[in-house]
Amino acid sequence: MHNRRVEVRHHRSLWTDVKRDWRLYALLALPIAYFVVFKYLPMAGNIIAFRRFVPGGSMFGEQWVGLRYIRMFIEDPTFWQVFRNTVVLGGLSLLFTFPIPIALALLLNELRGQRFKKFVQTVSYLPHFISVVIVAGMILQLVSLHGTINQVLKATTGSTVNFIQDADWFRAIYVSSDVWQTAGWGTILYLAALTQIDDTLYEVARIDGANRWKQTWHITLPGIAPAIVTLLILNIGSFLSVGFEKILLYNPLTYETADVISTYLYRVGLVSNNFSYATAIGLFEAVVGLALVFGANAISRRVLGAGLW
Repeated sequence: MHNRRVEVRHHRSLWTDVKRDWRLYALLALPIAYFVVFKYLPMAGNIIAFRRFVPGGSMFGEQWVGLRYIRMFIEDPTFWQVFRNTVVLGGLSLLFTFPIPIALALLLNELRGQRFKKFVQTVSYLPHFISVVIVAGMILQLVSLHGTINQVLKATTGSTVNFIQDADWFRAIYVSSDVWQTAGWGTILYLAALTQIDDTLYEVARIDGANRWKQTWHITLPGIAPAIVTLLILNIGSFLSVGFEKILLYNPLTYETADVISTYLYRVGLVSNNFSYATAIGLFEAVVGLALVFGANAISRRVLGAGLW
């Protein structure tokens, strides 16, 4: 009886809040509709990972085949090469792309000249607003056989490097372009987190004789640790989602290191019309990503005492 009263009171309180702030709740309508239509409803299509899909037939497949397509990619050596490339690229991106915004935010926080600070922030933010297609085109122009980098190499060393067709260079080009495009934008959340740190902590640390490095290590980094942990877990969740946005950078000559799950799915699913097989691989990728999120969150809660939930 008591629980029912609490539940009724909770519903009344919620309805009162909705009636009072209906304009704010109305702003949630479009985001919720977006996630329902484009994120949750398409999940029903995962059923064709276990059914044979025929173009023009039922959207949920024509015949139940069980784990046939899952066994196909498990036994496919091409898939495991693609999976290895994805893990390597994802690991390199996480290793370099994740910590650089933190370091940049800490450096910007130390600047006292506001004009120079705003100039650096603006310049570092700009690449984020450039279309990925344009970024890929710029990179191709820079590293092409007659591009800027090769012109400099030819003038200084007398030789050139065919970066575009050399599989060994793809990962360096991909990760460096990713750092250039995302580092500035990634500092925004960390700079916002830095403003929440109490200034009296720095004053006390200075009185105790702590230099700037010790203040950063013992006050600044612990102060932004929740933001770091949250973004790290989210980045780990998208660990395998690399490559497709910069598909213009790769070609058959660089498949050895450049072909990843997303590009492989594109060729298998859309080009070869093997939708059930592509769905099985995509489902596998999603399950691995979900497991990584849960694992990273569990480790974070055990080691640092903080996590997404």
